Amino acid sequence: MQRLALISLLVPDYDAGIAFYVDKMGFELLEDTDMGKGKRWVRVAPAGAETAFLLARAVGPQQTAAIGNQGGGRVWLFLQTDDFAADHARLRAAGVSFEESPRAEPYGTVAVMQDIFGNRWDLIQFAQPAP
Repeated sequence: MQRLALISLLVPDYDAGIAFYVDKMGFELLEDTDMGKGKRWVRVAPAGAETAFLLARAVGPQQTAAIGNQGGGRVWLFLQTDDFAADHARLRAAGVSFEESPRAEPYGTVAVMQDIFGNRWDLIQFAQPAP
């Protein structure tokens, strides 16, 4: 059996990543382990999610340049919800930036948002259960 366990997400600072994803997005802090020499193993995920994010502090100019642009400028992360209206309202109230108003598409209700680092996400409630 295989499954996608972690997605590495570049951040400028571990604490800034935790503050945004836990305090604003409402994700759970699954682990924050000091690995020594300034490195930490930090995992966050939406409640009940099977796949988590590993917050990786960018090191060097190449990684620093990729912060907020890991999807090359397009939406690359999709946060599925079963209550779009409630989650959209909660995220907006927490200060998450949405690029557009919610829209209905054949596949569901969606709105593009950005994390504080510039990564583009879809908040999405599928019309049918996700494939």
